[in-house]
Amino acid sequence: LLCMFIIFQLMQHSWLVSPLTLDPAKLLEEFPRWLEKLSARHQGSIIIIIDSIDQIQQAEKQMKWLIDPLPVNVRVIVSVNVETCPQAWRLWPTLHLDPLNCRDVKSLISAECNSANVKLTKEQEKKLERHCRSATTCNALYVTLLGKTIARVGNTGNIDETLQQCFQCQDTVSLYRLVLRSIQESLRSEKEKGLLRELLCVIGVSHNGVSESELMELYPELSSAVLASLVHSLHKMCLLTYGCGLLKFRHLQAWEMVRLEYMGEGENVISACRQKLVEYFTMQLSRDRVTWRSADELPWLFQQQGDKQKLHKCLLNLFVSQNLYKRGHFAELLSYWQLVGKDKSSMAAEYFDSLKEYEKSCEGEESMICLADLYETLGRFLKDLGLLSQAVAPLQRSLEIRETALDPDHPRVAQSLHQLAGVYVQWKKFGNAEQLYKQALEISENAYGAEHPRVARELDALATLYQKQNKYEQSEQLRKKSFKIRQKAARRKGSLCGFALLRQRALQLEELTLGKDTPDNARTLNELGVLYYLQNNLETAELFLKRSLEMRERVLGPEHPDCAQSLNNLAALYNEKKHYEKAEELYEKALDIRRRALAPDHPSLAYTVKHLAVLYKKMGKLDKAVPLYELAVEIRQKSFGPKHPSVATALVNLAVLYCQMKKQIEALPLYERALKIYEDSFGHMHPRVGETLKNLAVLSYEGGDFAKAAELYKRAMEIKEAETLLIGGKATSRHSSSGDTFSLTSALSPSAFLEHGQR
Repeated sequence: LLCMFIIFQLMQHSWLVSPLTLDPAKLLEEFPRWLEKLSARHQGSIIIIIDSIDQIQQAEKQMKWLIDPLPVNVRVIVSVNVETCPQAWRLWPTLHLDPLNCRDVKSLISAECNSANVKLTKEQEKKLERHCRSATTCNALYVTLLGKTIARVGNTGNIDETLQQCFQCQDTVSLYRLVLRSIQESLRSEKEKGLLRELLCVIGVSHNGVSESELMELYPELSSAVLASLVHSLHKMCLLTYGCGLLKFRHLQAWEMVRLEYMGEGENVISACRQKLVEYFTMQLSRDRVTWRSADELPWLFQQQGDKQKLHKCLLNLFVSQNLYKRGHFAELLSYWQLVGKDKSSMAAEYFDSLKEYEKSCEGEESMICLADLYETLGRFLKDLGLLSQAVAPLQRSLEIRETALDPDHPRVAQSLHQLAGVYVQWKKFGNAEQLYKQALEISENAYGAEHPRVARELDALATLYQKQNKYEQSEQLRKKSFKIRQKAARRKGSLCGFALLRQRALQLEELTLGKDTPDNARTLNELGVLYYLQNNLETAELFLKRSLEMRERVLGPEHPDCAQSLNNLAALYNEKKHYEKAEELYEKALDIRRRALAPDHPSLAYTVKHLAVLYKKMGKLDKAVPLYELAVEIRQKSFGPKHPSVATALVNLAVLYCQMKKQIEALPLYERALKIYEDSFGHMHPRVGETLKNLAVLSYEGGDFAKAAELYKRAMEIKEAETLLIGGKATSRHSSSGDTFSLTSALSPSAFLEHGQR
């Protein structure tokens, strides 16, 4: 498990090396070689720091890769207790951390006492010095806690009496017990003492701690004033701390003390507290609230209870598993499955069956988008497990759904293509992978522009693929292109790397716009509007986009292409706010300007055509959408040539529209032409060929040609089975001739809507 964690951490800092298998059986064997590859491609040193390594079960076995000669630029630093350090590790260069000396002890205690204006006598200082000489009483935690205990008594209490009580505590756990009892004595009522006990026990049995709001819900009788007072005392005395907004024990010794003090009666107290948390988080799941908290706590609590049946059921909650996996808890998720006694293949089949069952209840665009995410997560999980053949089907299904529910050119479709290509690369099917990466690159360039980091990612992926095929010249060209994009992105002060930078950039831009009307200031206003839009501050975004449009119309004239950009951005904003009539008017104005000012195959013209067409379709104005979908076909033909897959996608979009208008005769030749392009581009067994065959089958059936419909449908099913049988099941497809393209959802890709302009 530790190797898995180290791999995830290192992968966050390097994209140069392909991911390592996360199959536990092979991991320990392959990890040293993977680390060697990483070190060879990483500029500079790699330092891995592992604290308390002797606390890991079977540490010497799990960490045997440490014994092997490490790569020259890799250093590993571990901390370990002298008594439990394995013999083989004692030969390494070692730094011994000695116990605190008398001066250190005095300094620590004085610092704590000074913070509370407490003065110790010379005699008291000598007693403390004599006491803090053993191994258990001169460590930093014990001395700090001792100082805080004395400071807590202050000038109003009997320091000598407190010292006598402390001197009876010969280790940190017993000193913590004294601290807890002093906090208990300071409470006003038995009710508050009971709440303190409950609070500490619940935190103790949780996986990662409990938040204050969760404690308030768990114990309605707990007032915010009492909770604040308790937390303040416990935090001040080093019992509790905060981590990610959760209250947890600051030190292991504090938790050990609570276990001895409150849970020494047996398993009853622990079981009752666990059950309380189980009921709380189960109630959240029943309300379809799968938060990171419920995903973290519930499986772990079931594991602690030894309830394999409930753990199994919890893992089959697709959103729980997705939440754990997406946050990098792969090893934890895998350990849960091992506990319920399922091997990798059984686990894959169960997940796929659960997804197919869930798909039956999915209706509407949002639920289908969510379903696509689940399929993608499953595919990536199976890929990480090394189940490449079984990973293809869910990733392919995710791709199909996104093409249907979003748009074949949506950035999320590029994401699906990228993930699927990654499986084929590991599977050594380089031809399939290359075609998918190229499609992802094309979509990313159209959606984000040629200099976006997403484009750099696709270029890197293609470069790595070519390198694996010994096509070094092609690989080097793509690497250089990617490097230039990343360099520009790093230099760009307004790079969208976080809300803090966005706000900082917004303030800079705001200052710039206080000057007179100029094209540069108008562009700055437009960028400011885009930044506010990306922060979901739509009202402020609208204000700046309007100001940009007004300034451009005054300075450049209302027919200038820059005015079309402002109109387009305002239209996208109104579309997001569901003000469709306003969006329609502005898109139409932008289209009129761009038609007259730009070349027929210009990307900006294609952009406006596409989004106005989608808006018409959303509003039910299908007759007005038809000429725009036809224009989209023309633009793609001029841009890519008549036999490009992108043209086939545009033809399918137009065919779908005709089918919705009950014009099957017009749709038929479009589907047939798209089928020919897909077959020539991808081969006769590609999923897009299968979906187009199925749409043609539906048209033939509706036209009364049942024999042809049966033949086409049979071919479509053969293609479908070739994919889905890889995982041992058949996924229901929701493609049909009655609908293939829905509106582009702005929430999923805001930057695909708003245009920043050239700088």
